[in-house]
Amino acid sequence: MKTKYSLLLTGVVGLSSVGTSVLANSDGQTQSRETPQKPNIIFYLSDDQDKLDYGCYGNEKIHTPGVDRLAKEGVVFNNAFTGQAICAPSRSQLYTGNYPLKNGCFLNHVKSKDGQKSVTKYMRELGYEVILAGKSHVKPNSVYVWDQEWSPEKKKGAPRKSIPLDSIKSYFESAEKPFCMFITSAYPHGPYFDVDVRSKDNYKSHPYKDVHDKGEKKNMKRVAGYYRNVEEDNLQLENVLQLVDDYLDDNTLFIYSADHGTSGKYTVYDRGLNVPFVVRWPGVIKENSRSDVMVHYTDVLPTFMEIAGGKAPKEMDGSSFLSVLEGDNNEVHDYVYGVSTNQNIQQTSVFPSRMVRSRKYKYIRNFNSSEVVENNFVSNEHVNAFLKMGAEKFKDIPFEELYDIENDPYEQVNLAKKSKYNKIKKELVKEMYNWMKEQGDFLVKENYMPLLKPTSNHLDRTSKFKKVSPDLENTLTKKDYLILHY
Repeated sequence: MKTKYSLLLTGVVGLSSVGTSVLANSDGQTQSRETPQKPNIIFYLSDDQDKLDYGCYGNEKIHTPGVDRLAKEGVVFNNAFTGQAICAPSRSQLYTGNYPLKNGCFLNHVKSKDGQKSVTKYMRELGYEVILAGKSHVKPNSVYVWDQEWSPEKKKGAPRKSIPLDSIKSYFESAEKPFCMFITSAYPHGPYFDVDVRSKDNYKSHPYKDVHDKGEKKNMKRVAGYYRNVEEDNLQLENVLQLVDDYLDDNTLFIYSADHGTSGKYTVYDRGLNVPFVVRWPGVIKENSRSDVMVHYTDVLPTFMEIAGGKAPKEMDGSSFLSVLEGDNNEVHDYVYGVSTNQNIQQTSVFPSRMVRSRKYKYIRNFNSSEVVENNFVSNEHVNAFLKMGAEKFKDIPFEELYDIENDPYEQVNLAKKSKYNKIKKELVKEMYNWMKEQGDFLVKENYMPLLKPTSNHLDRTSKFKKVSPDLENTLTKKDYLILHY
């Protein structure tokens, strides 16, 4: 479907300057007509911040003026999602247009599959320079070939590095062709600023997160530091927006998001996967508006490609939402999906999950829950021991979860065992398995629970993050693991 903006771009050839099309008038004489330049595209990505911890998403106690400004000047998406609530897998979706299982980065600190084509190649072919300014967290370099890349910079007295503001400024001043720039902040991810704890009334609780739970001093200290990190990230964002005001024109698409929620990290709950997503594009997007349309991180690259005058390949998971930016309320997806793994993280364990979600319902399957763990056992007693440990660590999480998101947005009431929802659950299970097959998911095989080859944080090795009993230390060998592309 042609959008209003893509129709304007029809016939535009080349780079960022205004182009000229040659047309014939009614007398057969030629005449020229200016065609609009391709917009610059900026995607500002924060790290580990809950969607509900912004002023524009309802938290009046947190200081987020940069994001709130964008909300007033653009559109706030209520239903934007990432497919995995971990840093690297979330970013890989933005850059490839594919879910983590397909692009290969579904474990943290693991590379995408060789041969994946990313935003750097797609947008370069459409006349754009593609830049990464800040935290990378994706590999291999053969897939993510940035035209320019600037690392984060140390800041005295701060717990994290800052975005390379001087490099961004210099680039804005001298850019001669359209660019697609990802500005990737290290905030508000911990470690946090060491700040004094204020009164508990200064921090907001949510049904899934009581910031002053049991009055624990340590938890309140963490929340205070998190709020301060959020402020630091917004200061960076405000500085970037000032540079945009100073050096770029209105034909600049600006997106703000955070890679996943910190309260739902490693899970497939909405508090991890439902991300903040605010977009400004003067003259195209209606100011101070909101959208309930479901969009996904895999949709970002297809949208950028359509804006640039191209089209995403059919095999890409995502779909363009350019028409939504222009005010269309038609759904882009009937469903979005999510994956979770607890292997290859610091407190590593075996507890994978998959999720399918419509606007109204969400279904989750936890494939190594205590209800089914014995079905996953194999002949190797050491492998079984680690399977059992994974199930016991999450002993209160059932095999199946079903939530009515419209009536239970915080996912507090599990409907999976209520017979009146059997038909809905069956439909969602079928949809989820169809997607898993398309993704090449190894969990489609019944009663199959592989151990995934670790790059760090081995299951059978004690570390500062977890302790393994002496009788299980170093008992796993290469043959006990599923060997993947990395």
